[in-house]
Amino acid sequence: MATLKQRKAAQRNIRKAQARWRSMSKRQHSLAQPEGRGRRRPGTGGHGNYFRIELRPKAKYVAYRLQDVGRSGHTKRLAGRTAKGNWSTKSWLVHKGDATVKNGRLFIKAGKATSILKGIRGSIRHLKGDIFFAKPRRNVPEREKPTTRQRAAYRKNIKKAQRARWS
Repeated sequence: MATLKQRKAAQRNIRKAQARWRSMSKRQHSLAQPEGRGRRRPGTGGHGNYFRIELRPKAKYVAYRLQDVGRSGHTKRLAGRTAKGNWSTKSWLVHKGDATVKNGRLFIKAGKATSILKGIRGSIRHLKGDIFFAKPRRNVPEREKPTTRQRAAYRKNIKKAQRARWS
């Protein structure tokens, strides 16, 4: 049985702890828990349905939008909006059925999912869990446009439209 002095000390300690708890932010609350920083971040455990290919750092963006590309639920583009208002691809989510991992590299094998490789420069390297890293394609300056590929595509589209009109 606790003495009166012990009960008073316990009440004082509880009041101190409650006051301290009220002065904390949500983040401080979570870090003060026994598990603290031990919580796994999404995608690092390797148990999800998607591989994430990071192209650009998170700090660059103020808002995000997730877009389905190709077959529903298979390949997704995470677009980020910068402070200036420009949208660019922050990362790609590729369904695990559409890609394989060999020797720390990600190989995309499905039809529509291979189209994301056009926006990636170099190989796709493993970071941790289901998260991979790749470099975005080179930003072509306006003075170099139209590129030879753009001119070829333009001519091809004109011929296609002419054939459709003649038939």
